[in-house]
Amino acid sequence: MYEQFFGLREKPFSLTPDTEYFYRYSGHQEALNVLLVALRNGEGFVRVTGEVGTGKTLLCRQLLKILQPDCATAYLPNPLLTPLELYQAISHDLQLNLPADASLQQIQQKIFIELVRLRELQRPLVVLIDEAQAMPHKSLEALRLLSNLETEKEKLLHIYFFAQPEFEQRLANDNLRQLRQRITFSYTLEALQQTELSAYLEHRLQIAGFQGVNPFTPAAVKLLHRASNGVPRIVNLLSHKALLVAYGKGVRSIGRNMVAAAIKDSADLKSTRKKIFPLYALEFGLVMAVAVMTFLAFGALR
Repeated sequence: MYEQFFGLREKPFSLTPDTEYFYRYSGHQEALNVLLVALRNGEGFVRVTGEVGTGKTLLCRQLLKILQPDCATAYLPNPLLTPLELYQAISHDLQLNLPADASLQQIQQKIFIELVRLRELQRPLVVLIDEAQAMPHKSLEALRLLSNLETEKEKLLHIYFFAQPEFEQRLANDNLRQLRQRITFSYTLEALQQTELSAYLEHRLQIAGFQGVNPFTPAAVKLLHRASNGVPRIVNLLSHKALLVAYGKGVRSIGRNMVAAAIKDSADLKSTRKKIFPLYALEFGLVMAVAVMTFLAFGALR
């Protein structure tokens, strides 16, 4: 409802990973640097871990976008695959023609032939696996075996894991010790720092079409960081709600009280909510009711 009010083309704080909104804050930029350096060094396995909501999927898709002009890529957003399904998914992204009843070994051989062809074209294959912490043990082992498809001097396949911290516990299993030993580059994705948050908000607003100075006041930004701990997903959720509150009040400056109302409406932020004045407990609901009534009245007049 608030897009037209703020002069926006679309909602700036959607939870859907959209590379157009990718912001190179320190955590994401450092992670990208590590991933690209690892590729240039010819490393086979690389992992990026981060808590829920820190932007691993967005980073993965941004890297995919960067690599596509110079590399062959396979993107696996769903890791819940059997070894056969895993090989089939990689073959599909490589556009390989396979018999419907192709065995695991036959697919592996087809992939190897394609890897050799790509090497001649100087286009390495990079496989990006999102939510890797959920991948079954047998499939992780199948990836390791697939990485054995290399020449005497160089690797033909590069595998990047994007996972939650529990992936580290998975790798600690003795059954995966060979895979663990092959992961030579790692990076832990950090959240936004408070000094980066205002620029992050402004970046997303501008991409969505906003013109003018950042509507979030310094006090609002400070509370927003305190409530979210800098986790981009929570920042987006609270910012979206704060814009709704501002729209309902008919103001274009977003103050601390509006962020507080958004926090009160978010059940997962209990520790922060206890520290916010009770005055805002009902504010978000009341403002939303006024906003809906205004929207309906405007529709009736039309």
